[in-house]
Amino acid sequence: MGDLFGLVAFLVALAGLLVALGHVGHLAMLNGAARTRGAAGGATSDYVAGRWKVAGGTAAAAAFGLLLTSGGLPLDVLGLLVAGGAGVVAKGALDQTRGRFRGQA
Repeated sequence: MGDLFGLVAFLVALAGLLVALGHVGHLAMLNGAARTRGAAGGATSDYVAGRWKVAGGTAAAAAFGLLLTSGGLPLDVLGLLVAGGAGVVAKGALDQTRGRFRGQA
């Protein structure tokens, strides 16, 4: 039973990390596109600069949670909660960023 829960915790933590890294990648692409536009991309660059802390924080928390899942059952639970929570926060931040540039925010 403990091995099965460990596997589920690992998969949830891995999904959380992938979502957080997706947010980082999306911000990197936005920043690259804004820099190629020069002065016209200034507002986008400013917005992205303000979002790096959230993206980096959720990615770091998800990576830490994934590392925690290599321990026993109590650490698996903690890793699942940390990385899963970071993934949920990263998904919300990614949706907010995407909505802003699609005219929904």
